[in-house]
Amino acid sequence: MAHTERTEPVLLEEALASFTQQWSPRIVTTVNDYDVRVAKLEGEHLWHVHENTDEFFLVLSGELHIGLRGPGGERTVVLHRGAVFTVPRGTEHKPYARVPTEILLFEPTGTLTVGDRHEEVPEHVEVTTGHALA
Repeated sequence: MAHTERTEPVLLEEALASFTQQWSPRIVTTVNDYDVRVAKLEGEHLWHVHENTDEFFLVLSGELHIGLRGPGGERTVVLHRGAVFTVPRGTEHKPYARVPTEILLFEPTGTLTVGDRHEEVPEHVEVTTGHALA
């Protein structure tokens, strides 16, 4: 996918208002070889792993839970509005939102929303590398 060329600032509120789909990120801009994506979430995603990249989350509204599986067992981090968290590469994780939530993601261009390895993809989760902002 080509870089998203923007000549004007992007208002995140307007970007988020431009779509309704859950678990279907929109690319608001690019920074070097990274996409800056926004997404609306509610319900559960799926357990997945990004083998070669970290995944950065910033909660814009709502509350995001991220289940993590590692050598020390399983745990969950809870991110409230304004909180950031980075899931380290190679870490199995499962985002979920009990309430409507809006997030900003920062990951390399072309990164699939379901990672490199994942469990079965539920119908409500789209497999994508992000959509251009309308």
